[in-house]
Amino acid sequence: MDFVTAIKTCFGKYVGFSGRAARSELWWFYLFYFIVLVVANIIDAVIFGAPALLFAIAWLGLLLPLLAVQIRRLHDLDKSGWFWLFILIPLVGPIILLVWYCTRGTLGPNRFGPDPLAGVM
Repeated sequence: MDFVTAIKTCFGKYVGFSGRAARSELWWFYLFYFIVLVVANIIDAVIFGAPALLFAIAWLGLLLPLLAVQIRRLHDLDKSGWFWLFILIPLVGPIILLVWYCTRGTLGPNRFGPDPLAGVM
C-alpha cells in the first residue's frame, strides 16, 4: 500500500474499528499524522507565537482515524483491539505495541477478516 492509498483508506474507515490493517497502512498514516501535526505546530507558532488552535484541531481531527487504524492493525495480528490499552502501562506497554505494530500479520484470513495483503505479494 502506498502513501496516498493508506491515507484514503484510513479516512474512508474514519471510525471503522472492524477489519484488518496492514503494516504499511499504519505506518504511512503515522507519517501523515506526524507531518500534519508538525505543519500545524509551525503555522501556530508563526501566527500565535505558540502551539495552540490549529495543532489542537489537527490532533482532535486525526485522533479517531489513528486509533481505528491501530486497532485494525492489532486485528491483523489476531489480537483484540482491547490490547491497545497496553499503552497505559508505563514504558513496557508502548514497547509491546511497537513490536506488535512492526510484526507481520496473520497469514490468510483470521477471525477479524481476510488478509489485507492477500494477492499483493
